[in-house]
Amino acid sequence: MLTSGSDLPEQNLLKTLLQPLLEDFQYWFARSRTLLENHRIDFLSPEAQMDLLDRVTQAQQEVNTVQVMFHATDGRAGVETAVLLPWHKLVTECWQVGMKYRMEHPEIAALERSEPDSL
Repeated sequence: MLTSGSDLPEQNLLKTLLQPLLEDFQYWFARSRTLLENHRIDFLSPEAQMDLLDRVTQAQQEVNTVQVMFHATDGRAGVETAVLLPWHKLVTECWQVGMKYRMEHPEIAALERSEPDSL
């Protein structure tokens, strides 16, 4: 899951790229989780909504683990692309669900515009 790097330029590259990427994953998974936990997504079956929520929760835990390892190694550990790709696909799936939900519920989109840190 993690790869270690001992070369200083590679370590700086990891810190420059990986740390913000992991933070982005955390942000989007948290946002998606809030949507899925607090709103009924009409175009998903309850089972599909729960499955998506379960996958988001699992991905959040995985990202947390990688962040802990990254910080514990002072940025000397990286992540295999094979680990990142499923997270990226899940974020994309969540974006699509979120966009469709907001199109069907313009009041939510209006609320988000007035409160930037809200869902």
